[in-house]
Amino acid sequence: MADQVRNAEGERREREREIAALARKQHGVISRSQLLATGIAERSLERWLSIGRRHHLHREAFAVGPARLSRWGHWSAAVLAYGEGALLSHLTAASLWGLAGARGPVDVTASLGRQGVRRRPGIRLHRCRIDSEDRDEHNGIPLTSVPRTLFDLAEVVDYEKLRQATQEADRLKLLRLSEMERVVERGRGRRALRPTRRLLSDLRAPTITRSPLEDRFHDFCEAHRLPPPAANVLVLGREVDALWPDAKLVVELDRWEFHASRAAFQRDRRLDSERLAAGHRTARVTHHRLDHEAATLLAELRALPAVALE
Repeated sequence: MADQVRNAEGERREREREIAALARKQHGVISRSQLLATGIAERSLERWLSIGRRHHLHREAFAVGPARLSRWGHWSAAVLAYGEGALLSHLTAASLWGLAGARGPVDVTASLGRQGVRRRPGIRLHRCRIDSEDRDEHNGIPLTSVPRTLFDLAEVVDYEKLRQATQEADRLKLLRLSEMERVVERGRGRRALRPTRRLLSDLRAPTITRSPLEDRFHDFCEAHRLPPPAANVLVLGREVDALWPDAKLVVELDRWEFHASRAAFQRDRRLDSERLAAGHRTARVTHHRLDHEAATLLAELRALPAVALE
């Protein structure tokens, strides 16, 4: 009898560890189906809820531990509330990708094939077809891919905000025109088709007023006799625009002068700090700097602790 009690207690503790680990991956939340899959009985779940070990967020999603959650926790809970296959989408997905800000209800897309999907407080539900290419995951939360997010965004924001979000995606190296084109091909009948086709046309149009920033920076290096850097290489597992390996100098070409979201701005600065901690300095180059701060930029590139760029 004592052995049975010890075994039951060991199983309970192992289950608790499993639940805690899964909740940590999901920003402090877990779904009813995930809890039941660990072997917990419905009556035990209801008992835990009654004594405050789990907190209802939605009918199918619970907070584990303290009821206070981060924004990511609320987003994760909204997706879990609609079960397997649901995705964060529209403005909320754009915010998680760092393309735009989002306030108000959490946008979730559930597949057309799911029956009996009910609307829940604080969640703006979208019902439409989801192709496998449209699915992605970011920061542990299932969400629409960047191309699909931009396509959906075209139905809920004006063209200028859509253009800004697309520029931010390009600046963050998340934009692939071929993927956008495939989303458009799959989007028959959607209101997003007209603005997205206009957007693709604008993106393909040649730039009349200035050369691409990559070409301008190459010309800048040649004019000032700087050795050519390596282009599009990995530093700490992330692709950078240019690198002088011996000098450990990274150059990021910020194609858009302004950030569409505070999150994107902060993420760039966090990456700069991570590289600095690993011995790499980062210089950020924009059209504005090449036009108006060329001397300062040149001094910044040459002010190296080890290998001079001469």
